[in-house]
Amino acid sequence: MITLRKVVLQRGDKRLLDGVDLSIVPRQKIGITGANGTGKSSLLALLRGELHAEGGDVELQPGLRMAHVAQETPASDATALDYALDGDRELRRIERELEQAHRDDGAGQRPGGAERPEDAERLAHLHAQYQQLGGYTARPRAAQILNGLGFPEADFEHPVAQFSGGWRMRLNLAQALLAPSDVLLLDEPTNHLDLDAVYWLEEWLRRYPGTVLLISHDREFLDATVDAICHLDGRGLKLYQGNYSDFERQRAAQLASQQATYAKQQRQIAHLKSFVERFRAKATKARQAQSRLKMLDRMEVVAAAQVATPFTFGFREPLPASNLLLTLEHACAGYGANVVLADVNLVLTAGARVGLLGANGAGKSTLVKLLAGELAALHGRRAQGKGLAIGYFAQHQLEQLRADESPLQHLIRLGRLVAAGLPGAAAREQDLRDFLGGFDFRGDTVYAPVGRFSGGERARLTLALLIWQRPNLLLLDEPTNHLDLDMREALTLALQEYEGAMLLVSHDRHLLRATTDTLLLVAGGALQPFDGDLDDYKEWLAQRRREQAPAEEKPAAPSRREQRRLEAEARHRMAAQRRPLERELAAVEQALAQLSAERRRLESLLADPHLYLTENRDRLKTCLMDQAHVNGRLHEVEERWLRLQSDLEAL
Repeated sequence: MITLRKVVLQRGDKRLLDGVDLSIVPRQKIGITGANGTGKSSLLALLRGELHAEGGDVELQPGLRMAHVAQETPASDATALDYALDGDRELRRIERELEQAHRDDGAGQRPGGAERPEDAERLAHLHAQYQQLGGYTARPRAAQILNGLGFPEADFEHPVAQFSGGWRMRLNLAQALLAPSDVLLLDEPTNHLDLDAVYWLEEWLRRYPGTVLLISHDREFLDATVDAICHLDGRGLKLYQGNYSDFERQRAAQLASQQATYAKQQRQIAHLKSFVERFRAKATKARQAQSRLKMLDRMEVVAAAQVATPFTFGFREPLPASNLLLTLEHACAGYGANVVLADVNLVLTAGARVGLLGANGAGKSTLVKLLAGELAALHGRRAQGKGLAIGYFAQHQLEQLRADESPLQHLIRLGRLVAAGLPGAAAREQDLRDFLGGFDFRGDTVYAPVGRFSGGERARLTLALLIWQRPNLLLLDEPTNHLDLDMREALTLALQEYEGAMLLVSHDRHLLRATTDTLLLVAGGALQPFDGDLDDYKEWLAQRRREQAPAEEKPAAPSRREQRRLEAEARHRMAAQRRPLERELAAVEQALAQLSAERRRLESLLADPHLYLTENRDRLKTCLMDQAHVNGRLHEVEERWLRLQSDLEAL
């Protein structure tokens, strides 16, 4: 289906892939992993034809249909539902041709309203194509996808221009899922989704009948959706069978084996070098010493296994505070007259570790803003404990970084807060650089302007600034967006060791499972405890979807005029389906008549006794061969005639 042979891929002066081979078969679902910068997105761009390899061959099966998520969304006046439907370009083309054909049909009718045969045939052909492409079920399918991605039905008719950037990315994802495809290319599809939508997307990808190439840093999402891992490392790639957990086990075993082989080889090398040093100058051993030197020269050196992560950070000791950190009493939160949450009661104490669940738009971020003090309560009370120091991470804070300043300048500016009563923020520049190095800001990167940074680098810097301030209450709203697997694992380990209190909103289930003790649910404008774990939450969501699924409504009876139109379209579709079968049946019947006549002629010849005389032996042989050939062809044509008759009867 897709084959890479000795492919070399380069971006600028950086070589990403060097002589790699890869074969992808139909229906395979592959997760693409590797550190940031190893070429994962570039590999997908190569398959889409947006990049070209510097060497090697990329072979795609002819006619292969690929779908991918666009990275930009125009501020269109099209509705969300229509924008999603635009993903099926062939269906949209047939719709336009049908509209034009109906206009032409109305304008070109004969006197008395009679249809021209050529117009009727054209309409019938277009309706047959429309049906074959699933046109009559397209809008319900698009609505189902939008709903699964978190769009309420009321938003289906809203223009695309009214949606924020994150929701527009969901619309692009909806387009890709709706597009007919043999291969689906997805680059971090869960970045803009909440946990509810992630669960839905997992189920959709399991049912998808084609091939999936998926870049993701969510290990549980990979475990649930892929059956192979393509790992990029050191300008090469390797395919591992199984999901991400299987990959981790296989790679750990591979690295352990590599390290054992390396250690064994190093001992062998040391032994050979020792022999050479001891006996090089000894005449009786000189030849043996030279032989061992040649062995060393020919030896293919095994590299030591490299498993180090570039991230080595931990939370600093939290600032001292009272046991009671933050309290909400009968609090209402919202925006203007729009109340999002009502009568919220919550107490956060030292050491609390809370995970917040709920659909996108239910009010999770609103609650976090209320706790952080960025949003005032409409009613009720918010009370802070003595010594409270909040560390608040939200996606909008990435945009608040100063584009012209470096990571080091951002951290130095925090040091000036000492005068405002934040002890422990001032430090020597070397201490600041060492701290930033734990977040992989090393060398000249600590002096680079933030405006050049990727989303992942901005997220890492925001976390570094937050950690440096020694908060005793962490409020984290989707902290793992844009972070790769290594950074996510480092953050998970750091949060496990963190001694302060924490409230976490995340669609990364591994992070939630590993760092929280209590789950709260935001639903229906209220906050309540959730009695269960994330697997129970998945079941709760499924039950809720079943309960909220609208009952099938009986369609209204069409008007008499509409009924006539539908009957005419049905006749057109029927005629379009019958016509090619009837033409083929006529050709088959003509072939049957010709073959039957030929068989009768051969039977007449074979009935002549003179044909069996010795002098006619060659002629007899030819007649027998012709008879066998005609009988075989006659059998094939009769079988085709029976199938055509059956197809016509079914219509």
